[in-house]
Amino acid sequence: MLSEAKHLSPQEAEALEAGRRLFAQECRFVIGAAREAQLPPPGRPEIGFAGRSNVGKSSLLNALTGRKSLARVSGTPGATRQLNFFDLGGRAYLVDLPGYGFARAGKQDIAAWNALIRAYLRGRANLRRLCLLIDARRGLGDADRAIMRLLDEAAQSYQLVLTKCDKLPAPTSAAVIGALEREIAGRGACHPHVIATSAETGAGIPELRAALAAVIAA
Repeated sequence: MLSEAKHLSPQEAEALEAGRRLFAQECRFVIGAAREAQLPPPGRPEIGFAGRSNVGKSSLLNALTGRKSLARVSGTPGATRQLNFFDLGGRAYLVDLPGYGFARAGKQDIAAWNALIRAYLRGRANLRRLCLLIDARRGLGDADRAIMRLLDEAAQSYQLVLTKCDKLPAPTSAAVIGALEREIAGRGACHPHVIATSAETGAGIPELRAALAAVIAA
């Protein structure tokens, strides 16, 4: 793995350290927006986190920031019902989007969340990258591909991030990554590299921090 020191080039070590420093800063909840009109004024860079309901967004955010309860973790699909903005050291906002797909909520509420997600992804000029989270055990689904089409049409930069990779044997995880990278090849808005993570073991977290720190710095 990249984070194993004996395999690091000086550039890779520097990138990992930049990511560690950034995500070691204070991170605090700022606002939850349930409607487009409630979004904070665009200013500092934003990194969004989206995925199907119960994909592990909150767990990943907690792992990235080294906190146990920055974002609410729930086993109930649809627990995040607004766009939650977290201030990362005054440098950027981390944005936890409502899960799409199955949720234990009314159809009207689900439609409103999906409309808010689409409005945000289409028109947020300071959204530097959208991390599209994919459960390693399930792979891409129709709802994920619909979001990818929206991002491609909006020319919005995004990157696939596998979650819960500790649930798979290493060879299976590698095969999943290979299949995903073949599928996203040629998508202009999608970063070609898939990052595999586990909030449980910490695998891939330093690499994701490094990648996002580079995006924010740019």
